[in-house]
Amino acid sequence: MARYTGPQCRLCRAEGSKLFLKGERCSSDHCSVTRIQKNKKRAMAPGKNVRSRQTKRTDYGVQLREKQKMRRIYCMLEKQFKLTFQKAAKMPGRTGDSLIALLEKRLDNVVYRMRFASSRKQARQLVSHGHVFVGGKRVTIPSYQLRVDDKVELGEKAKKLLLVKESMKEYTRSGVAPWLEVNPDTLVGYLRAVPRRNDVTDLADIREQLVVELYSK
Repeated sequence: MARYTGPQCRLCRAEGSKLFLKGERCSSDHCSVTRIQKNKKRAMAPGKNVRSRQTKRTDYGVQLREKQKMRRIYCMLEKQFKLTFQKAAKMPGRTGDSLIALLEKRLDNVVYRMRFASSRKQARQLVSHGHVFVGGKRVTIPSYQLRVDDKVELGEKAKKLLLVKESMKEYTRSGVAPWLEVNPDTLVGYLRAVPRRNDVTDLADIREQLVVELYSK
Protein backbone atom coordinates (compact mmCIF):
# COMPACT_ATOMS: atom_id res chain seq x y z
CA MET A 1 0.00 0.00 0.00
CA ALA A 2 1.35 3.43 -1.01
CA ARG A 3 2.35 5.70 1.82
CA TYR A 4 4.17 9.02 2.03
CA THR A 5 7.83 8.45 2.92
CA GLY A 6 9.22 11.95 2.40
CA PRO A 7 10.18 14.59 5.00
CA GLN A 8 7.50 14.92 7.68
CA CYS A 9 8.23 18.61 8.22
CA ARG A 10 7.33 19.27 4.58
CA LEU A 11 3.74 18.23 5.36
CA CYS A 12 3.54 20.68 8.25
CA ARG A 13 4.82 23.48 6.03
CA ALA A 14 2.32 22.58 3.31
CA GLU A 15 -0.56 22.90 5.78
CA GLY A 16 0.87 25.99 7.46
CA SER A 17 0.66 24.56 10.98
CA LYS A 18 2.16 21.93 13.26
CA LEU A 19 0.80 18.43 12.69
CA PHE A 20 2.99 16.90 15.44
CA LEU A 21 4.34 14.16 13.18
CA LYS A 22 7.81 13.96 14.76
CA GLY A 23 7.06 13.75 18.47
CA GLU A 24 9.14 15.86 20.82
CA ARG A 25 10.92 17.67 17.98
CA CYS A 26 7.65 19.41 17.09
CA SER A 27 7.59 21.06 20.53
CA SER A 28 11.19 22.23 20.36
CA ASP A 29 12.95 25.12 18.63
CA HIS A 30 14.17 22.66 15.97
CA CYS A 31 10.66 22.50 14.49
CA SER A 32 10.70 24.00 10.98
CA VAL A 33 7.30 25.68 11.49
CA THR A 34 8.56 27.38 14.66
CA ARG A 35 11.67 28.64 12.85
CA ILE A 36 9.61 29.96 9.93
CA GLN A 37 7.18 31.74 12.24
CA LYS A 38 10.11 33.52 13.87
CA ASN A 39 11.49 34.49 10.44
CA LYS A 40 8.39 36.02 8.87
CA LYS A 41 10.17 36.84 5.62
CA ARG A 42 10.45 33.18 4.68
CA ALA A 43 7.53 31.46 2.91
CA MET A 44 5.75 28.73 4.86
CA ALA A 45 4.83 26.38 2.00
CA PRO A 46 7.56 24.14 0.48
CA GLY A 47 8.81 24.57 -3.09
CA LYS A 48 10.31 27.30 -5.26
CA ASN A 49 8.67 30.64 -6.09
CA VAL A 50 5.99 30.05 -3.47
CA ARG A 51 5.02 33.69 -3.13
CA SER A 52 4.42 34.06 -6.87
CA ARG A 53 2.09 31.03 -6.76
CA GLN A 54 0.00 32.25 -3.83
CA THR A 55 -3.61 33.01 -4.77
CA LYS A 56 -6.83 33.45 -2.84
CA ARG A 57 -8.30 30.04 -2.03
CA THR A 58 -11.80 29.07 -3.09
CA ASP A 59 -14.28 27.56 -0.63
CA TYR A 60 -13.43 24.14 -2.07
CA GLY A 61 -9.71 24.82 -1.59
CA VAL A 62 -10.23 25.74 2.07
CA GLN A 63 -12.29 22.58 2.67
CA LEU A 64 -9.72 20.43 0.88
CA ARG A 65 -6.84 21.78 2.92
CA GLU A 66 -8.75 21.16 6.16
CA LYS A 67 -9.39 17.56 5.12
CA GLN A 68 -5.75 17.06 4.14
CA LYS A 69 -4.61 18.50 7.46
CA MET A 70 -6.80 16.15 9.47
CA ARG A 71 -5.88 13.15 7.35
CA ARG A 72 -2.18 13.84 7.75
CA ILE A 73 -2.45 14.36 11.50
CA TYR A 74 -3.80 10.81 11.86
CA CYS A 75 -1.35 9.43 9.23
CA MET A 76 -4.08 7.97 7.03
CA LEU A 77 -4.46 7.37 3.31
CA GLU A 78 -7.31 9.01 1.42
CA LYS A 79 -9.33 5.79 1.06
CA GLN A 80 -8.99 4.98 4.77
CA PHE A 81 -10.05 8.47 5.77
CA LYS A 82 -13.05 8.54 3.44
CA LEU A 83 -14.29 5.16 4.68
CA THR A 84 -14.03 6.46 8.26
CA PHE A 85 -16.07 9.52 7.29
CA GLN A 86 -18.74 7.37 5.64
CA LYS A 87 -19.01 5.34 8.84
CA ALA A 88 -19.30 8.53 10.91
CA ALA A 89 -22.02 9.86 8.60
CA LYS A 90 -24.21 6.86 9.46
CA MET A 91 -23.85 7.36 13.21
CA PRO A 92 -26.38 9.39 15.25
CA GLY A 93 -25.45 12.91 16.28
CA ARG A 94 -23.13 15.40 14.59
CA THR A 95 -21.04 13.83 11.85
CA GLY A 96 -17.98 15.93 12.72
CA ASP A 97 -18.02 14.81 16.35
CA SER A 98 -18.50 11.18 15.31
CA LEU A 99 -15.58 11.46 12.89
CA ILE A 100 -13.28 12.76 15.62
CA ALA A 101 -14.42 9.98 17.98
CA LEU A 102 -13.71 7.26 15.39
CA LEU A 103 -10.27 8.69 14.62
CA GLU A 104 -9.41 8.96 18.31
CA LYS A 105 -10.47 5.34 18.98
CA ARG A 106 -8.05 3.94 16.40
CA LEU A 107 -5.53 1.67 18.08
CA ASP A 108 -2.47 3.52 16.78
CA ASN A 109 -3.88 6.83 18.02
CA VAL A 110 -4.72 5.40 21.46
CA VAL A 111 -1.19 3.98 21.79
CA TYR A 112 0.10 7.48 21.02
CA ARG A 113 -2.35 9.13 23.43
CA MET A 114 -1.30 6.72 26.20
CA ARG A 115 2.29 8.03 25.76
CA PHE A 116 3.59 4.62 24.69
CA ALA A 117 4.91 6.32 21.53
CA SER A 118 6.04 9.87 20.81
CA SER A 119 4.11 10.14 17.53
CA ARG A 120 1.29 8.39 15.71
CA LYS A 121 3.73 7.10 13.12
CA GLN A 122 5.83 5.51 15.85
CA ALA A 123 2.66 4.08 17.44
CA ARG A 124 1.69 2.57 14.08
CA GLN A 125 5.05 0.79 13.94
CA LEU A 126 4.60 -0.62 17.43
CA VAL A 127 1.21 -2.01 16.44
CA SER A 128 2.32 -3.34 13.04
CA HIS A 129 5.33 -5.10 14.58
CA GLY A 130 3.13 -6.97 17.04
CA HIS A 131 4.11 -5.15 20.25
CA VAL A 132 0.56 -4.16 21.26
CA PHE A 133 -2.08 -6.36 22.90
CA VAL A 134 -5.79 -5.60 23.29
CA GLY A 135 -7.62 -7.64 25.89
CA GLY A 136 -4.64 -10.02 26.07
CA LYS A 137 -4.64 -10.68 22.31
CA ARG A 138 -1.99 -9.40 19.91
CA VAL A 139 -3.41 -6.88 17.42
CA THR A 140 -1.37 -5.79 14.39
CA ILE A 141 -3.98 -3.59 12.70
CA PRO A 142 -3.35 0.14 13.39
CA SER A 143 -6.91 1.07 12.39
CA TYR A 144 -8.47 -1.38 14.87
CA GLN A 145 -11.40 0.34 16.61
CA LEU A 146 -11.28 0.11 20.40
CA ARG A 147 -14.36 -0.14 22.61
CA VAL A 148 -14.99 1.37 26.01
CA ASP A 149 -13.09 -0.50 28.78
CA ASP A 150 -10.78 -2.26 26.30
CA LYS A 151 -7.40 -3.03 27.87
CA VAL A 152 -4.31 -1.97 25.91
CA GLU A 153 -0.82 -3.07 26.90
CA LEU A 154 2.66 -3.48 25.45
CA GLY A 155 4.51 -6.77 25.13
CA GLU A 156 7.49 -7.52 27.37
CA LYS A 157 10.01 -6.71 24.63
CA ALA A 158 8.37 -3.38 23.86
CA LYS A 159 8.44 -2.34 27.52
CA LYS A 160 12.25 -2.49 27.38
CA LEU A 161 12.56 -0.36 24.24
CA LEU A 162 14.33 2.97 24.73
CA LEU A 163 11.83 4.81 22.54
CA VAL A 164 8.99 3.69 24.80
CA LYS A 165 10.85 4.77 27.95
CA GLU A 166 11.64 8.15 26.39
CA SER A 167 8.05 8.61 25.28
CA MET A 168 6.67 7.84 28.75
CA LYS A 169 8.48 10.92 30.08
CA GLU A 170 5.67 12.92 28.50
CA TYR A 171 3.22 11.13 30.82
CA THR A 172 4.91 12.67 33.87
CA ARG A 173 4.73 16.12 32.24
CA SER A 174 1.25 16.12 30.71
CA GLY A 175 -0.60 12.98 31.80
CA VAL A 176 -3.12 11.48 29.36
CA ALA A 177 -6.43 12.43 27.77
CA PRO A 178 -9.48 12.37 30.11
CA TRP A 179 -11.05 9.37 28.35
CA LEU A 180 -7.98 7.21 29.03
CA GLU A 181 -6.48 5.55 32.10
CA VAL A 182 -2.82 4.47 32.16
CA ASN A 183 -0.60 2.73 34.70
CA PRO A 184 2.91 4.04 33.90
CA ASP A 185 4.59 1.28 35.92
CA THR A 186 3.05 -1.67 34.07
CA LEU A 187 2.43 0.17 30.76
CA VAL A 188 -1.19 -0.92 30.76
CA GLY A 189 -4.02 1.39 29.76
CA TYR A 190 -7.79 1.43 29.32
CA LEU A 191 -10.18 3.32 27.07
CA ARG A 192 -12.68 4.52 29.68
CA ALA A 193 -15.07 6.58 27.53
CA VAL A 194 -15.87 7.63 23.99
CA PRO A 195 -13.70 10.67 23.18
CA ARG A 196 -15.65 13.94 23.15
CA ARG A 197 -14.80 16.74 20.72
CA ASN A 198 -14.25 19.31 23.48
CA ASP A 199 -11.70 17.05 25.18
CA VAL A 200 -9.46 16.80 22.09
CA THR A 201 -7.68 20.05 22.89
CA ASP A 202 -4.77 19.64 20.46
CA LEU A 203 -7.24 19.75 17.55
CA ALA A 204 -8.68 23.10 18.60
CA ASP A 205 -7.75 24.72 15.27
CA ILE A 206 -9.28 21.89 13.22
CA ARG A 207 -12.63 22.76 11.64
CA GLU A 208 -14.15 19.33 11.06
CA GLN A 209 -17.36 20.88 9.71
CA LEU A 210 -15.42 21.89 6.59
CA VAL A 211 -14.50 18.22 6.07
CA VAL A 212 -18.17 17.27 6.41
CA GLU A 213 -19.12 19.91 3.83
CA LEU A 214 -16.42 18.68 1.43
CA TYR A 215 -17.54 15.05 1.50
CA SER A 216 -21.23 15.98 1.45
CA LYS A 217 -21.03 17.58 -2.00
